[in-house]
Amino acid sequence: MSNLMFHPYHIVDKSPWPLTGALSAFLLTSGMIMWFHSNDMTLYTIGVFTTILTMYQWWRDISREGTMQGAHTSMVVTGLKWGMILFIVSEIFFFVSFFWAFFHSSLAPAIEIGMKWPPISLVPFNPFQIPLLNTAILLASGVTVTWAHHSLINANFSQTNQGLLLTVILGLYFTALQAFEYYEAPFSIADAAYGSTFFMATGFHGLHVIIGTTFLIMILIRHNLKHLSPIHHFGFEAAAWYWHFVDVVWLFLFTSIYWWGG
Repeated sequence: MSNLMFHPYHIVDKSPWPLTGALSAFLLTSGMIMWFHSNDMTLYTIGVFTTILTMYQWWRDISREGTMQGAHTSMVVTGLKWGMILFIVSEIFFFVSFFWAFFHSSLAPAIEIGMKWPPISLVPFNPFQIPLLNTAILLASGVTVTWAHHSLINANFSQTNQGLLLTVILGLYFTALQAFEYYEAPFSIADAAYGSTFFMATGFHGLHVIIGTTFLIMILIRHNLKHLSPIHHFGFEAAAWYWHFVDVVWLFLFTSIYWWGG
């Protein structure tokens, strides 16, 4: 019998998943090195498999703690909220580094790239084509996830399901359009500082969209399993906060890198 519900602090039962997660991360990074240097993907594939397995089982245990074991008391939820806030703050500074690199290169272009931004002979994207459409998609997804959240608070579970499903579809649509944009790109990550900063910033944002979409898919599954209630749904709130963060970062990317920087 777990002792989780007998105290106000977030002290969980012993778990093997931090250890297997660390080992999986080690296999993943070591496997990438072997892949790059020896063209051998065996260790990398094992690392990907064990990482996914660890993630699934760890998240399953957390869902059980919060849904069935009563471990997520109000004090614990407060701690989880602060943890998510600090995580998003760390992600903000992660993207600040990319914007810093972009503006450092664009505001005073070096002589090596012709003292011009974008560099001579490099053709940037038209910001009013796919980038503008992606902006509309992400803004619409921010509306649908907020609609789903307020529907859940008001115990309108059918509209919660509809809002979450629409948000997931819009996230997948955004990813598909960005993949098409990359496929049609007239320049690469190797094309001077412009290519490097463009693909690093937009690529990592695309990765965050994929992570956020996965997060929302998990919340949609948990909602259909009746894990969420109008007064106990921090997992949903965390996913919504993360998704709004992704939206705001994209607005900065669109205005600075696609529009102003192009």
